[in-house]
Amino acid sequence: MSNNENENVVYLTPEGLKKLKEELDWRINVRRPEIARQIEVARKDGDLSENAGYDEAKYQAGMNEGRIMELQHRLKHAVIIEQNDGPAEIVELGRTVTIIDKEFGDEEVYTIVGSAEASPGDGKISNESPIGGALMGKKVGDVVIVSAPGGEIVFEIVNIA
Repeated sequence: MSNNENENVVYLTPEGLKKLKEELDWRINVRRPEIARQIEVARKDGDLSENAGYDEAKYQAGMNEGRIMELQHRLKHAVIIEQNDGPAEIVELGRTVTIIDKEFGDEEVYTIVGSAEASPGDGKISNESPIGGALMGKKVGDVVIVSAPGGEIVFEIVNIA
């Protein structure tokens, strides 16, 4: 693979792949026809140059088509992250990592996913995020320093699953 191809890779868990396929299906088979109906209704309202409903429907159509193209690109370049059971030697995509903040003693648990699936509120962080990137390739017992806007944060890896 060339460097350019590597830049297009989208890492997804099987769950993330399923969600993207479901969203693409909804946008093509449900949302697209809804917007087409809105455009048709707005056209019947007369002068399109001053028709806010028509303008909004066309805007929504463009946004939807843009998202469809984005989803198709992601799916075309998807690389599935293998779900591994049991403990691991190093942090890698698909692994769940337990870390402890060395300053405050707070324990945090993150699953390392590709950027397309990242959802920090759900404990899923990207391998490209500051914390995710710093954890990649590390082992249990390793101390990891992450640069944050408020200064450096120091974590210790206590478990990799």
